Amino acid sequence: MKQRQNPISLKSLENCCLCPRTCGTDRRLSAGYCGCTSVMRAARAALHHWEEPCISGIHGSGTVFFSGCTLRCCFCQNHPISQGPVGKEVSVQKLADIFLRLQDQKAHNINLVTATQYLPLILNSLDLVRHRLHIPVVYNCSGYERIEIIRALKDYIDIWLPDLKYQDSELSLRYSGAKDYFSYASQAIPQMIAQTGPPLFHTETADSPSGQASRSIMDQGVIIRHMVLPGHKEDSIRLLSWMAENLPKGHFYISLLSQYTPSHKSSRFPGLNRRVTAYEYQKVVDAALNLGLSQGFMQQKSSAGEEYTPPFDLEGI
Repeated sequence: MKQRQNPISLKSLENCCLCPRTCGTDRRLSAGYCGCTSVMRAARAALHHWEEPCISGIHGSGTVFFSGCTLRCCFCQNHPISQGPVGKEVSVQKLADIFLRLQDQKAHNINLVTATQYLPLILNSLDLVRHRLHIPVVYNCSGYERIEIIRALKDYIDIWLPDLKYQDSELSLRYSGAKDYFSYASQAIPQMIAQTGPPLFHTETADSPSGQASRSIMDQGVIIRHMVLPGHKEDSIRLLSWMAENLPKGHFYISLLSQYTPSHKSSRFPGLNRRVTAYEYQKVVDAALNLGLSQGFMQQKSSAGEEYTPPFDLEGI
């Protein structure tokens, strides 16, 4: 990691504008839109094996799931922590110790899941261990980010793992309460790519239960995730067209997710209370290939299920 000074001051929590909601809450006194105060909380810190293959690798991704969320989608599979009470207070020093412990457990990276609301504190934790942390840092987010915050993270983040959820502002308003989702995500993601450059990998080999395993592990780059929603394959295809037309070819990977599972408040919305069909998902995959978006990952339909969501049991916190 490079020498640096935390560019996001703790004072930003006094009139919070860390995310596009810019709710202006004094989080020392009350919770912001994200549901978070100035006290950092997390629900799990452990090796995670269900990310993209180049992120989970052989040993797993050192994943820290933070409590709260700036987007709060109606179908969130992580709703017990994103919009619920699950989580435990974590100090800056304890989080720094967690990072080192995950590295000692052979994690391929430190994976910060939904971290935006706690950035001033998280960056302080990273600064405490910057000379001892030798694995990449992953920023795993909704894509609903301010470009100014992305720029401030330049010297901290090696791998960006954003969602790109919607192109249609009516969909983002209906399902995530954020009519401006695409206007922010379409600025943030190109900035992520500009800061990391083309993806870089190394090959790692290790013993596994079935013998020796070899896998390509990402060191830097951007993987754009898109989860296909039931009944909305056309919006997915519009997003893919935008990527093909506006992002530099060969400078990012895509990850097309079929794992949508009705969850949380999705039953309130007609059409969302079912899984994605094989036909819908295949049409999106075919569109990606026709657009030349062949670098990346696709899921098997069997990936749709609650069993792929980790237990938020405070492990490692």
